[in-house]
Amino acid sequence: MLQMMSVNFDNHIPHWRTQLETITHNVLVVVREGQVRYEINGNVVTAEAEDVLFIPKGARRAGENMNGVPHQKFTVLFTCETGVQTGIPFVDKGHFVKFKLSSSQYAYHRCERLYDEMRSGRNYRSIICLGILQELLGMIARELDRPTLTPSKLKYAETIKAYLLEHYREQIEISQLAALIGRSPNYITAVFKEVCGLSPIRYMHQLRMLEAYSLLLGSDMTVADISQYLGYYDTSYFHRVFKKHCGLSPTEYAAQANLAGTPLLFS
Repeated sequence: MLQMMSVNFDNHIPHWRTQLETITHNVLVVVREGQVRYEINGNVVTAEAEDVLFIPKGARRAGENMNGVPHQKFTVLFTCETGVQTGIPFVDKGHFVKFKLSSSQYAYHRCERLYDEMRSGRNYRSIICLGILQELLGMIARELDRPTLTPSKLKYAETIKAYLLEHYREQIEISQLAALIGRSPNYITAVFKEVCGLSPIRYMHQLRMLEAYSLLLGSDMTVADISQYLGYYDTSYFHRVFKKHCGLSPTEYAAQANLAGTPLLFS
């Protein structure tokens, strides 16, 4: 049984540092911006944006800003009931883990929801927080179980991802993405899905939807304005894509999120 202790969001804290100590809890770190320097069991570990670290209970750990430059990261502290298996191999075995999570944007939003829930004091907070933590740990375990990917596939996927992150509001065709790496459209679709878990076009829509959620709650833009801004020149199509992703229309989403007092997050 997992037991949540706290969720922290380190938001560009000057002179951030943790002393060297043997920790009495598990730590899940999701780095959003910048770099962090850790010393873990005598080894120096550098974590950067999109990196996820699991530091097990009993590890000797210290941390600080890399080269004195502040960073952004979420840190989740939790414990496990003694003698009870969680079903997450790296947690049950107490193994240190560091790797890049392919669905990093989704992980960031789940961490944001976890952070907000922990501070809210609302009913059923502990149940919701535990569910989000289990989801994050399950995502990590699933990716660790994937076959080892070749460096070339990882490079191709990162090239496509970087392009999509910069141009997701534009009209994008698979043939454009294929031209970036000189391979066929079918090949880049298969590679991107193998590395990131979804097709390039679905990833593009996911990026648009994540921004749509923010714009619906944090701007005065109309649904039609948001549709145009995100590259959906047919507002009815934007409605269909939005509802497919979150099960609600844009106006229903905004109404429920405002009622709940926090963004509703979907995959």
